[in-house]
Amino acid sequence: MLHRRSLPALGAGLLASGAAQAQRGWEPQRPVQFIVPAGTGGGADQMARVIQGIVSRHNLMRQPMMVVNKAGGAGAEGFLEAKNARGNPHVLIISLSNLFTTPLSTGVPFSWRDLTPIKMMALDEFVLWVNAASPWNTLAEFVEAAKAGRLRMGGTGSRQEDQIITVAIQRATGASFTYVPFRGGGEVATQLVGRHIDATVNNPIEAVTHWRAGTLRPLCVFDSRRLPGEGRITETMGWQDIPTCREAGLDVEYLMLRGIFGAPGITPAQVQYWVELLNRVSQTPEWRDLMLQGAFNTTSLTGEPFREWLAREEARHRTLMQEAGFIGAGG
Repeated sequence: MLHRRSLPALGAGLLASGAAQAQRGWEPQRPVQFIVPAGTGGGADQMARVIQGIVSRHNLMRQPMMVVNKAGGAGAEGFLEAKNARGNPHVLIISLSNLFTTPLSTGVPFSWRDLTPIKMMALDEFVLWVNAASPWNTLAEFVEAAKAGRLRMGGTGSRQEDQIITVAIQRATGASFTYVPFRGGGEVATQLVGRHIDATVNNPIEAVTHWRAGTLRPLCVFDSRRLPGEGRITETMGWQDIPTCREAGLDVEYLMLRGIFGAPGITPAQVQYWVELLNRVSQTPEWRDLMLQGAFNTTSLTGEPFREWLAREEARHRTLMQEAGFIGAGG
């Protein structure tokens, strides 16, 4: 069980820390726009709103933070708005792997280098989910069904992370899927609960409520190790009980960035303010609860190590998308 200080005491400590930070250097002078380049209800949206809530509840800064969803063009709308806000430290954006896939698939003139990397908050997992009323209790049964007749795989966006994983499953198994895109992970989960699709590769946080309610079933996780976690989500299973896809006979792995970026051209003092604020966010019980509930990989990076990781991931995604045939004109 996690040891928790009382929220009032924690809030007072964080507020004092925030006041000390304000005395040392820059702090926001007007409301902060926090862009989510994806639809509502998905993993990025949920994380952004948890951060917003923590900042407000613990008085971590004097100005309000406003979450704005800009999902158009597979997130290009949000990324371009952040790119065009050069020098504006009051614009933040939370990124998922469409940071790499959107410019490669659409040719939109943008890359992660057009933003200011601030902090990797975590890496997010992907799980193969089916409706709990389906006849498939194992990955092998699911793959056999997909070989016998084309199944409908729902996912967020086209030529994005979910479809990359779907193509990788097809290439590895010979199974056949019709990929059905939706605007966000929350909608994908709802469609699977309603049996309008046969499966998804949603992030844990996007499906855990439905799993707990007994309407969805996990088959495997796309990581080299089982998910962290203690205790049970359902009467019989917890995150740690989901086999890896490799254990189940499918050699496909994929994790996704959950990182915070600023507009291009902001100053080192402004970057440092946001790094320290996000460090305080990650010290709260609410953040630890999110990490546990969503079975996140809690890897965190800033500065040059974060930039080096981004460069490697950009190259990896180019290879993955070339293999899937997803590179667009100009990508």
